[in-house]
Amino acid sequence: MSSLESSSEKKKLPLAQLAVAGGVVAVIGAVVLYFVGWRTALDAGLHLKDAVLARVSAAGPVVFFGAMALLPGVGFPMAAFALAAGPLFAERMGFVPVALCGIAAITFNLTVTYWLARRWLRPWLTRLLGHYGYGLPKVESGDITDLIVLLRVTPGVPFFVQNYLLGLAEAPFGRYLVISCGIQWSFNVAFMFFGEALNQGRGKTVLLAIMALAALTVGTQLLRKHYGKRKAMPAAAV
Repeated sequence: MSSLESSSEKKKLPLAQLAVAGGVVAVIGAVVLYFVGWRTALDAGLHLKDAVLARVSAAGPVVFFGAMALLPGVGFPMAAFALAAGPLFAERMGFVPVALCGIAAITFNLTVTYWLARRWLRPWLTRLLGHYGYGLPKVESGDITDLIVLLRVTPGVPFFVQNYLLGLAEAPFGRYLVISCGIQWSFNVAFMFFGEALNQGRGKTVLLAIMALAALTVGTQLLRKHYGKRKAMPAAAV
C-alpha cells in the first residue's frame, strides 16, 4: 500500500467546508462591491496600495528583502515581492542589484523551508498527516528529479508547499536547490523586470517582459508534459 493511501478510519479533510467558506466570502465581497461601487472600491484599493508601498519603501531594502526571504515560507506569495521590488528600489539601487538581492532572498527561502520540512518540522507534519490517516510520501531515488521538476512546473501548487513537500520527500539537497533555483530565479527575475518596466511606463520593455514570462510559461508546460509522459510510460508497460 502506498504511504499516501488512506486508512479505512481516516478523518476526511474539510475540503467541502473550505469551499463553502470561500464561496461565502466571495458572495460577501460581491455584495459589498455592489453597494460601495467598483470605482470607489478601486480608488480605495489604489490608495491603500500606495500607502503600503510608501511605508515599505521607507523601511528600506534590508527590511524588504529580509521579508522576501522569510514570509513566502508561511504562504505569502513570492511573486508579490518580485513585482514590487523594481518599483520600490530600482531607482535608488539599480535594477541589477535589486535582481541579485531578490535572487539571494529566493535562495535563502528555498534552503530554509527545505530543512525545516526535512528536519525540524518533520515530527509535527508526520503527526498532522497521521491525524488524517496518511503517511509521509516515499519516493524512489530514480524518481526524485522527476518529482522536483514536476512540482516546480505544475500550476496550482503554492511555492512554499512545493518546498515543504520536497523536504519531506528527502530530495537530495543539491539537486533540489539547482533545479528549484533555475526555475524560480527565471520566473521571479522576469516578474521584477515586468514590475519595473510597468512602473516606468516603458511600453516596449513591458512587452518584452510579457514575452519573457510567456516563453517561460510555455517552457515549463513543455517540461511538465515531458516528465508526465516519462512517468506514464513505465505504468503503461506494466
